[in-house]
Amino acid sequence: MIVYEQGAAAAVKFAEQELAGRRIVARAFPYEGDFGRPGYRFDPVERVFSRGEATGAMVAGPFDPEVWEEALSGDPAGAVLVGPGCEAESLRGAYRAAAEGAARSGRAVYFDDPEPEGLPESASPAAVAVFVLLPDRKAALLRLEAVASRGFAAGGLLPLISGWTDTAEWIDAAVSDAAAAGARFLAPLVPVSDGTARRRIVEARAEVEPDAADDFFDQVHHGGSFAVGDSVRNLLAAACRRANLSVFPDRARGPLEPAANAAAAARLEERAAESRDEHRASLLQAAARWIDEVGRDLSVVARDGNFRKVFPFSSDLARETEEILITAGARAAGKEIG
Repeated sequence: MIVYEQGAAAAVKFAEQELAGRRIVARAFPYEGDFGRPGYRFDPVERVFSRGEATGAMVAGPFDPEVWEEALSGDPAGAVLVGPGCEAESLRGAYRAAAEGAARSGRAVYFDDPEPEGLPESASPAAVAVFVLLPDRKAALLRLEAVASRGFAAGGLLPLISGWTDTAEWIDAAVSDAAAAGARFLAPLVPVSDGTARRRIVEARAEVEPDAADDFFDQVHHGGSFAVGDSVRNLLAAACRRANLSVFPDRARGPLEPAANAAAAARLEERAAESRDEHRASLLQAAARWIDEVGRDLSVVARDGNFRKVFPFSSDLARETEEILITAGARAAGKEIG
């Protein structure tokens, strides 16, 4: 049995982190405790499995959106990840309060594994839902389909694990199922590979595929390198292209964020995720952060020829970013006119 305690304060953690290539600056936890959904779940930011229990105590956050809005307002600039969800959402309402409060704060919002009833009434460019397709792909896709059917941008996140999700057959099936459920993307995740993380990976698979447990244990713990190579990433990318899915989550755009700024920051985030050079990736992430913090519409600055004067990064990066800003700004202006 799960005992729910009512929390008075909004559980929010500020820290710049990465969500499948997208920059977030905060996480909001409507429910605290690993008890709301029994079994293993994979955290898309920490990139490790944790196990929920069927009994225990869980703290449900405030059901007043204003409390979450106040907790999430102010600096630093950037998106927030809300979740994960809880099966008691229809009774407790903490997830929806956190989601609405995050939107009111002016931030872009990513929803981690939400129950459909935990989302706002209507979809918007400010919100993107993500569902990790492990360990139970079918259950994740059912929630994804329910959310996508309401018009929310939604998609899957796929941990690439040697001996489990690294075959062409597994990837093709996952991509096909995600597309059929209404996903807009299927983004790869690289799991943490230390000893504890490996043990939890083995336990998570054993829970859903017990027949594979013994062989998988030997491969994970005695099979040498655990990281998947570029060939597996290429398999996923090719399958996603065939299904017209992106390998990056849609970039959530806050209600006050200029469309051109969002487009430029999105491309910088993607280039950072694709880079094999740690220094280069940090530079690209810093450039995306700078755009988020500026706030004003940089497409106007770019059109006036002043962007390279204010952009504090290399000339090559400034030139590419300027082109994105001008193109995206023109596209946004066309939509407004039309």
